[in-house]
Amino acid sequence: MLEKGMTAPDFTLPDKDGNPVSLSDFRGRKVVLYFYPKDNTPGCTRQACAFAASHDAFREKGVVVIGISKDGVSSHAKFAEKYSLPFLLLSDPERRAIEAYGVWQEKKLYGKPSMGVVRTTFLIDEEGRIEKVMEKVKPDTNAAEILAYLG
Repeated sequence: MLEKGMTAPDFTLPDKDGNPVSLSDFRGRKVVLYFYPKDNTPGCTRQACAFAASHDAFREKGVVVIGISKDGVSSHAKFAEKYSLPFLLLSDPERRAIEAYGVWQEKKLYGKPSMGVVRTTFLIDEEGRIEKVMEKVKPDTNAAEILAYLG
């Protein structure tokens, strides 16, 4: 897992429309980069909707919000449309960014171990360094906690 002060690994991934988006596109702005397991699941939907509800507050602070999962472009397009998500959703089926950020880990579901994305949020500063790492975040409060931290 990456830590505060480290340079955030750059990546280029497709958004919900298939357009390439790179982390480096946002140099000079803070970026909330959140990794989540799967579109249209209860926790991931609550987290995305909380970010959507706070989107204006993030925009007023000049902060970009990006969500990343293994889901494909078409899944992200449907997810964004269904819940009117106004921020970027990036598709990482090959797990390039997911693994670079160390969020592909062993999880236990009903006592059975399996590999998956551990819900984690990174705040990246204007120079591309990790300012804050939030591990095992709660879907309902993640957006509010980041806004509180930003002040």
